[in-house]
Amino acid sequence: MWAELLPVGRSASSGGYRRFAWNSADAECRAWFEQQARSRGLTYELDRNGNQWAWLGDPNGQGAVVTGSHLDSVPDGGAFDGPLGVVSSFAALDELRARGTELTKPLAIVNFGDEEGARFGVACIGSRLTAGVLSREAAYELRDIDGQRLPDAMEKAGYDPTAIGADDDRLARIGAFVELHVEQGRCLAEGQPVGVAGAIWPHGRWRFDFHGEANHAGTTRIEDRRDPMLTYANTVLAARKKAKLAGALATFGKVAVEPNGTNAIASLVRGWLDSRAADERTLTELVAEIERAAAERGERDGVRVELTRESYTPVVDFDGPLRDRLAKLLDAPVLPTGAGHDAGILASAIPTAMLFVRNPTGVSHSPAEHAEQADCLAGVAALADVLEDLACQ
Repeated sequence: MWAELLPVGRSASSGGYRRFAWNSADAECRAWFEQQARSRGLTYELDRNGNQWAWLGDPNGQGAVVTGSHLDSVPDGGAFDGPLGVVSSFAALDELRARGTELTKPLAIVNFGDEEGARFGVACIGSRLTAGVLSREAAYELRDIDGQRLPDAMEKAGYDPTAIGADDDRLARIGAFVELHVEQGRCLAEGQPVGVAGAIWPHGRWRFDFHGEANHAGTTRIEDRRDPMLTYANTVLAARKKAKLAGALATFGKVAVEPNGTNAIASLVRGWLDSRAADERTLTELVAEIERAAAERGERDGVRVELTRESYTPVVDFDGPLRDRLAKLLDAPVLPTGAGHDAGILASAIPTAMLFVRNPTGVSHSPAEHAEQADCLAGVAALADVLEDLACQ
């Protein structure tokens, strides 16, 4: 399974992956998921939001145990973030069958769409829609960098966007969701190969629009310029400094410039901030400080600054009894994480938990992301133990 997925959406130049929502690589991943489901005799289903499901047992039964993750990537991302959870889910099911396990509850494997938000700017779109965290109306307003609307992209890829929205009936049939994921840090580096998630830091994405004045790079005097690139650059530096002082995280990882000419002063710079902190108060104060720093610098540069919050996820404490049950079952450490996941989105609606597989370097969202095969297999065994424990009682 792993070898089949490795080449899909991989850039020959960077070695990273470009599996974005509703593009050709995403379609290949979806076809792979459906083939894996059907080859095992599972009931394949596509829900109203484009998420893929593979069922062992009655899809309409109650108390279902669900596992899975996502198959899309960030721009030039690694091979493990998302796909490891989906591949491990199918492998864990194979392990349960090899053991002769007889389940008493329906079991499902899911591939949630557009978890990374690389195309439309909002993370976990598939699970947000399902949980009602993202409304149909808001989803219809989402556009990619080329101006294409989310529903148009879905329709172009062969899916019906008219039905998207909250899926309360589906969630009501789920008793627990357990997502396996490569660790995006090094808490497990010197310890056990598998850990259990405790909580997810609050996090969000904000778009800064720096409005200046386009002009000639070779003839406009320095004192006559209203250059938004200067304000943007100073805001990036201020964000780093203020995040360090707050013990939090702030990253400008995406930027768009207009008119984007080498010999032209920009008229507009858009920079996207990703910020995370251990608690919501710290995060709110940090973003406010970054906004103030941008506005103060903008006054000096003759640049107008606008801030738009594009997405936000409050602190997520995973279901306590479920978390403790898995930690005891696996004799595994409980870890915090600063990364968002579909499990975090669903946590407000159903009991959810996460397993982490050791990442020796801690590198993620990069082609260098890696986990050793022995640790991945340990993750499969742990997930199989968890599914057996939850779906056989």
